[in-house]
Amino acid sequence: MNKPGENPNSALPGDGAGSDSAASVAGRDLSFVMDIPLEISVELGRTRLKIEDLLSLGSASVIELDRFAGEPVDVLVNRKLIARGECVVVHDKFGVRLTEVVSARDRLEPLR
Repeated sequence: MNKPGENPNSALPGDGAGSDSAASVAGRDLSFVMDIPLEISVELGRTRLKIEDLLSLGSASVIELDRFAGEPVDVLVNRKLIARGECVVVHDKFGVRLTEVVSARDRLEPLR
């Protein structure tokens, strides 16, 4: 995660997403992959249910998750944690305001 004083809005090293450095990480030219679509998902929490409990769910059922209200949600790209944030509503749609971003080094480590 970003350290205090680092720009939490910066997705990659440099002055932020969309900068010239976004296409170059650790001296590698990545411009050829910049238009590849990625699946982004937001995880509120998790739980486990027995099949019996799953089958008894109805339209008014409530599923209790493993997180407390107000806890940050996880932002995943292709099922990999890249950030945490808080839920917001923007023009009647849900969104996530990022509060912590996994460092570029930590995100790229599994690729090496």
